[in-house]
Amino acid sequence: MIDLIKKIFGIGPAVNYSELVKQGALILDVRTKAEYKGGHIKGSINISVDELRNNLHRIPDKQKTIITCCASGMRSGSAKRLLTSTGYIAVYNGGSWASLQQKI
Repeated sequence: MIDLIKKIFGIGPAVNYSELVKQGALILDVRTKAEYKGGHIKGSINISVDELRNNLHRIPDKQKTIITCCASGMRSGSAKRLLTSTGYIAVYNGGSWASLQQKI
């Protein structure tokens, strides 16, 4: 049961988000445009989770490391599942954008 909960929320071994960004990871903010305009991580791209499936062409390199973020970690978890199910290799749920910003 615990493993299922960890899988659903993308909880696992500690991830060094700062190092991933230094190595060129893309930060994908999946909040709405209005939320994104209210504050975001510099250099991130914004594609809302509801529009992600129809905008995968904006992230053509399925080998690129991607860190998803949102307001709380729920939508970024959904985005991670969508991306991995469509062939993206290295996708991490960074949780809330504010928390992720502190980690990078």
